[in-house]
Amino acid sequence: MVPSLIMTEKGPVEICTGFPAGENDGLAFGIDTSDPAYQPIYTQKRTLERFAATGGSVSLALFRKRIIIGYAVIGSPSADSRWAKARCRKILELKGIEVARHFRSQGIAGRLMTHLFSGAAHDDRIVILSAFAWLWDIAHTGMSCDVYRNMLTNLYAGFGFESFQTNEPNVCLKPENIFMTRIGKNISTKDRERFKWLRFGILTPHRDGLCGKTVENSEKNSYVTE
Repeated sequence: MVPSLIMTEKGPVEICTGFPAGENDGLAFGIDTSDPAYQPIYTQKRTLERFAATGGSVSLALFRKRIIIGYAVIGSPSADSRWAKARCRKILELKGIEVARHFRSQGIAGRLMTHLFSGAAHDDRIVILSAFAWLWDIAHTGMSCDVYRNMLTNLYAGFGFESFQTNEPNVCLKPENIFMTRIGKNISTKDRERFKWLRFGILTPHRDGLCGKTVENSEKNSYVTE
């Protein structure tokens, strides 16, 4: 998808899919990480570069064409999650979406998602997301937890995500936590059924289908990986 432009109160912000060709070295990470009360899920440019270099999908928001003030990332599920242990090759994870505080509420998050899900790249994939209330920037926004949660679910729903039940331990720690899934239009009925059971830790092995043969015995709290 070709880059697009958003006019913000601070000036134009360019939204692009992936890192601009040949410009990685000139980009700087511009999201504040100094507040101990809130840390973005990813805090370094090299982490985003690693996702892009290993087959993940990354969209960036660039201020003055060189300062990263927002990102959205899709990658493989965390290695110690049930989704990875089950060797579910069709399952990907929306790893994170972040916009610098001074650039929020100007449509950047939605545009990042638009770039991330443009085209048919994810029509053959199940993309999951888990959003944990203890990681949200609620204090800065002044929103209640419920209002913040609704803001997130409305954003995700606009790109085909739906809420699903699961007994995944991290999600179940707080009722405010979010688990949503975007099921690609080419996912078969059989794979949809297998994924339904996997949400509750039950595998239905099939050599050529959604899952392999690994059965998980336990899960760790693995909501932050960098």
